[in-house]
Amino acid sequence: MLAIIETGGKQYKVAAGQKLKIEKLPPGEGEPVVFDKVLLTADGDSVKVGAPYVGGSKVEGKVLKQGRGRKIIVFKYHSKTRYRKKKGHRQEYTEVEITKVK
Repeated sequence: MLAIIETGGKQYKVAAGQKLKIEKLPPGEGEPVVFDKVLLTADGDSVKVGAPYVGGSKVEGKVLKQGRGRKIIVFKYHSKTRYRKKKGHRQEYTEVEITKVK
């Protein structure tokens, strides 16, 4: 059984037992998390497509860890004008293990 969920403004194709990194969520490590914005569910030949969401479907998971990604350097430069700006950014993420697709 697989599903397509929406979280953090992005869509993810998930199945039970899968681990994925998503945008930061409030629950702490080891706590359960429920995704109720399910766009599609498929179990063998039966496929349910939501408009926009599938009613009564949800995906349950467990937060494995909270973390921060690698540093990304943003460098802005204009030639001949002495304009240089350097800025760094580290995106926060939540690693989740999908436990159940309903």
